[in-house]
This record gives sequence, C-alpha cells and structure tokens, in this order.
Amino acid sequence: MTLLNYHLIFNKKKATLSNMIITTTDELTQLCARLSHVPFITLDTEFIREKTYYPELCLIQIAGPDCEACIDPLSSELDMTPLFGLLQNPKVVKVFHAARQDIEIFYHLTGQVPTPLFDTQIAAMVCGYGDNVGYQQLVSDICRVTLDKSMRVTDWSRRPLTPDQEKYALHDVTYLRDIYQTFSKRLTETGRQSWLSEEIAIQNNPATYDTDDNEVWRRIKVPFKKPLQTHVFARLCAWREQTAKSKNRPRKFILKDEALIELAILMPMNPDDMDRTRTLSKGFGNSSMGQEILHVIKQARSDSPDLYPQNWTPSTPLTSTQRTLADLLQLLLHLVAAELGVAPKIIASVEELHNIARGQLDTPCMTGWRRDVFGEKVLLLKSGQLSFSYNPKKHKPEIQVHLVS
Repeated sequence: MTLLNYHLIFNKKKATLSNMIITTTDELTQLCARLSHVPFITLDTEFIREKTYYPELCLIQIAGPDCEACIDPLSSELDMTPLFGLLQNPKVVKVFHAARQDIEIFYHLTGQVPTPLFDTQIAAMVCGYGDNVGYQQLVSDICRVTLDKSMRVTDWSRRPLTPDQEKYALHDVTYLRDIYQTFSKRLTETGRQSWLSEEIAIQNNPATYDTDDNEVWRRIKVPFKKPLQTHVFARLCAWREQTAKSKNRPRKFILKDEALIELAILMPMNPDDMDRTRTLSKGFGNSSMGQEILHVIKQARSDSPDLYPQNWTPSTPLTSTQRTLADLLQLLLHLVAAELGVAPKIIASVEELHNIARGQLDTPCMTGWRRDVFGEKVLLLKSGQLSFSYNPKKHKPEIQVHLVS
C-alpha cells in the first residue's frame, strides 16, 4: 500500500473512509514524513485500563489539515519510532482535547512529552465555555455536527476493527481541526494566548506524569489530625502504588482507599488486630499481602518523626467568618469570570478560595495573569475597598471599588 491509500480530503458534508488503518512501519513513515511539513496535527488515543495499572494502547488517531488515519499499535509489523519523532518536531503543533491521559501514554512510551502542545479543553475554558467541556459539545457548537457516541464503550483491543469503529475513531481528530483553528483565532483576537500557555506549561512538565510513590497519598482527602497516622497512611499508599505497578493492576484491585484510611487509623500490629477492621475480610491478616501491610505499618511506626510528611497540616473546617469570606470570594470569582467570558475554574478553584479565606495567599490565582484579573480584586475585598451591589436595571450584581485616599 502507498500513502495514497490513507489520504483523505476532508469534506464537511461528506467524507468517505476506507483503508485508513496503518499497520506497517513503511506506511507510518510515509504518513509522518507528510505530516512533518504541516503547521499542526490533531491526535487522540483509544486504550483500555479497567484491569491494568498501565493503559494498554489500542489505537492512535492522527490528522493533518487535509489527511487523517488510524495507527494500529497492536500490529506486529509496526514500529512507532516515526510517530515518536513527529511528536517531538518543534515546528508542528500537537492538538489534543483533554490531553492529560493521552500525553501520559506517550510519555511512558518514550520518556518525552509531545511538544509543542495545544489542549482544546483548556482553550475552551479561556474562550468562554464551562469547566471541562466535552469534545462532543464542541463539535456540536463549532462544527454543527452531532456525533454518534454509540461506540464509546467498544472493545478497541479486538481485531479487525469494523468500518464503524474506524469512522467513530477518526471523528475524534477530524473535527478537532476546526475546533483548534477556531480557538486559535479567538485567543489571538483576545490577546489571551499567554493564559493558555501557563496551563499548557503544566502539561509540558514531565513531573505531571511521573508518579512519586511517596507523594500519591496527597491525592486522597484524609481525615487525619495526628502526624503519625498521616505518615502510616503515606507509607501504605506508597506500598500500594509499588504493588500495583509490579502487578500491573489498578490501585483499587490491590486495596481500596477506605481500607488504607482505616488501617492508618487503627494501625493493627498483628493478624488478629487486622481481622477487627470493617473493610478487610476475615483472615486477610494471615495472607501474604496482609503480612506485607503489617510490616509496612510496623516500619512506619518505628520511623523517626523527621521522616514524616513535610508541608502538611490537617485541613480544618472554615470558621463562620472564614466561610462568609469564602462565599464573597466565590461571588467575586463568578462576577470576574462572567465579565471576562471564561470558566471560573480557569481562574481559581474552590480550594484556593478556602485557603485565601484562611489567610493563605500563596496560591496560583494570586500570580501571573490571574492576579491581574482576579487576585488584585481579592486584596481589595480583604482590605474593605471592594463591595458588591445589585443593579436592578441590569438585573445582576456588580463590583464596586472604594479607593482609600
């Protein structure tokens, strides 16, 4: 087969899809050579992760301005090196929607993050859409097309793929071209390219995808107030992460969060103590995994307090005064976001607002462009120089600034 078999001029009204699966290295080399000369490519992946720690990559969809194809990573005749080279080409923008999981897959395959990046989900928040807007909605709003999502739960690991599967998969990158170009134009017109760049910088950082086993516990909301319980919990989470990786099984298949929390609270020292837990089955303490857990707990209890997690303080409920301030900050955030035409989440999170109410100003929304549009108003509010009023003519609340001479 030649590249002509995979070439498709995209017509918004009608597109014919046939022989669009790339299964050999020669075919992939030809396609990547062609795409290395275009300004951008759109990408998506299909994978399975329900029963494994690491995602099993089943399909890669890719498109340039005038061609698209599916790449079969399960083909025994395919070496993906040409694609990996294209992903590092600095002259070609890599466009994803909700890029995190896709990038994580490529990062763990190559040790590198595709660059440069553009995430249309983040761009959508900057351009006035809500938080975490879905691809289907953007296709409907921008491309005026209603996608058929009946293949959402299909098994992408089975071969051969059906024509309907191919068509469904390619739609995830063909319409993404128009979405990218639309948002790129809007960002230029509004001068907000730098707003997107700060968010993309997080996705560009390899640390975003490198799992530090000793830090995974921080992703879980914990009820502990005692440093020792937190330390035991951190050690148990690290043990579970290492076990999940070695067995290539999901974390919850090893042990659920609830069980780890209970173990950190009770800190059982023997199998009988472990049998008194509510989340573990009887006799679990005598199993090989139960013995490993008992060893982890024993070791953690004997550790010096110097080894306890740093930069951690138990979260405390907001006082009534702090809650009132947090509510005012929430109102301020929504008014600023509405005025700018952006999603509130792109400016600040609820957790950030709560920390500000507690007096902690070292948060992302107090730096960069967020400080310019929101953080400065936060300082005015906290100093009594900003208030709110309701405009009956416009039927909405408004911000009022009272400058102090």
